[in-house]
Amino acid sequence: MPPRGGDPSHTLAMAECLRGFVHAVNVTDGSRAVMRMSSLAVCKLLLDVGLEPVLQIACRDRNRIALQADILGAHALGIRNVLCLTGDPVRAGDQVDARPVNEFESVKLLRQISAFNRGEDPVDGVLADGAIDLFAGCAADPESSSWSGLQRRFIRKYEAGARFVQTQMVMNAKALERFQNELAGPMQIPVLAGVFLLKSARNAHFINRVVPGACIPDSLIARLESASNPAMEGVAIAAEQLQRYLGIVQGVHLMAIKAEQRIPLILQQAGISLPQM
Repeated sequence: MPPRGGDPSHTLAMAECLRGFVHAVNVTDGSRAVMRMSSLAVCKLLLDVGLEPVLQIACRDRNRIALQADILGAHALGIRNVLCLTGDPVRAGDQVDARPVNEFESVKLLRQISAFNRGEDPVDGVLADGAIDLFAGCAADPESSSWSGLQRRFIRKYEAGARFVQTQMVMNAKALERFQNELAGPMQIPVLAGVFLLKSARNAHFINRVVPGACIPDSLIARLESASNPAMEGVAIAAEQLQRYLGIVQGVHLMAIKAEQRIPLILQQAGISLPQM
């Protein structure tokens, strides 16, 4: 998560503790409609220290011209992985009087990146310097209450150019299995299942309240409430989920907000080591 200020040192320190444990580091873009340093800037800083970033681009705050500029700029900086998001609504954040743009949403953003990857200019027909090369992905929620809606949206993202998927946090392995077997698998799109590190029962209740679509089950909240060390119980829960999900999909997206230093411990408890690249 980028800093809420101009000093990236803490963010970079959190990323550094992941070196050798992960393939890439995901960088959020105005998550929950809260002001933070730009994802693009943090991704470039990560590249400079030899860490592979995944750039999030949310459509909420920029019109198509600004989004096109950021896409081309990311490519020029050496960033290659992009997660295309519509973005959380402004009302979810702490500046509710801000004016959202939303000219694009995730599908249109994917189409724009695909067009740039083909060397197409939206006005002049052909990009002057030739095609770019970005690996674009999308988000999905395997636990969506509407399977038909999830299916329609996912197919549109695939047709728009999505080549990998990062899911929202997953608490139901059966939902992830269905998503893999009926949607992502047949389309041959690799899936990174979302695993969220819970810090306490209070943290779990907060996530259920403020994160759209989150549904942390009562059984896990009870485990956290009864644990002598809730923080370490959260690590154990995440390790269990990681092991289970890697038997279903191709990878995991570990989310440990403000506790990134515990990610190596989760991986160790799950018996996961990063293959030599």
